[in-house]
Amino acid sequence: MKPRELKANIYWVGAVDWDRRFFDELIPLPDGTSYNAYLIKGSEKTALIDTVDPTMASVLIDNLNRLDVKDIDYAVANHAEQDHSGTLPQMLKLYPNAMVVATPKCKNLLMNLLLIPESKIVTVEDGETLSLGDKTLEFIHAPWVHWPETMLTYLREDKILFTCDLFGSHLATSDLYVTDEATFYEAAKRYYAEIMMPFRKVIQKNLEKIKDLQIDVIAPSHGPICDKPELILEAYRDWGYAPPKNIVVLPYISMHGSTKKMVEYFVAALVERGITVKQFNLAKADIGKLAVALVDAATIVIGSPTVLGGPHPNVVYAVYLANALRPKLRFASIIGSYGWGGRMVEQIRGMMSNLKMELLDPVVIKGVPKEEDFKALDRLADEILNNHTCFINLTN
Repeated sequence: MKPRELKANIYWVGAVDWDRRFFDELIPLPDGTSYNAYLIKGSEKTALIDTVDPTMASVLIDNLNRLDVKDIDYAVANHAEQDHSGTLPQMLKLYPNAMVVATPKCKNLLMNLLLIPESKIVTVEDGETLSLGDKTLEFIHAPWVHWPETMLTYLREDKILFTCDLFGSHLATSDLYVTDEATFYEAAKRYYAEIMMPFRKVIQKNLEKIKDLQIDVIAPSHGPICDKPELILEAYRDWGYAPPKNIVVLPYISMHGSTKKMVEYFVAALVERGITVKQFNLAKADIGKLAVALVDAATIVIGSPTVLGGPHPNVVYAVYLANALRPKLRFASIIGSYGWGGRMVEQIRGMMSNLKMELLDPVVIKGVPKEEDFKALDRLADEILNNHTCFINLTN
């Protein structure tokens, strides 16, 4: 991709990574991603906002050369993570007069992660401004979105908010702006679920900080630019503020068929009661889709056989993920089977300490399910229905 002009003297100079399929060796990227960097040419000074992942440094350099950039005065580091700041050392070599602009916490991280000299970093306080001549940058501290040092940069005259990871999406596309709203929404929701959801409460506070800004364009550092800001702002308000919906998420695994029979019966029982179910076989499931399902769900029910006295390892991973992501779940339960005994329920319960939920009585059986076990699953389905009905009535 060549440089692309957002507005007069404001350019996208980043890189689209069509082929990347994992992030941090953890997060699946089914649709690739992009590393968005932006060049702002003021009447007196020039600023680069964020850089790109070091693997694509040559793309950023080529883009700057195409624009015939002779000098950069400021390299704004909204976030120290390497996919955004990793090319800063090369930028400082190519543009030795440039100063890195960052929050005080970001300064320390840049010095430790990228070995940038302290003398090359100028720190800015929350609300501080920087003049480029006819353009003014305003810096808005936004800690824990999703690291402790993050900030947003607002270009006042053009009403553009550069948000780094906030409002981003892992989506490789040739379109500079959002064109396919459905595809963008799905990618942004997945991004929120995997990266932002653990910091939901903090993000709510940061949304309050920008609510009075006049914003024409939201320019994140991953995915397409949003020239209809309300599209992503309204989505974040729904994901972050709205109460959970009448949804049960059911991650499970079955070794010899007993847990699978329970899951099949239980899902049918929930559907008969008008409850939406999102079922995930953990032997095959895309863990990112499980994270997305947790954004709106009121209840999680975990299905597991007993392995060496505890839950199946795949279930352990899913429960650990749910606990780390801190979704707005209200209820949880466990269904499954065992052969001779174990402490599966206690171990799963102990792994959900971050989740402020009510644990409904589990249905854990010996061997294959029998008539009384199916009745117990019906009782659990009734309890979930009653809880959802009360909760939805109370919060609507």
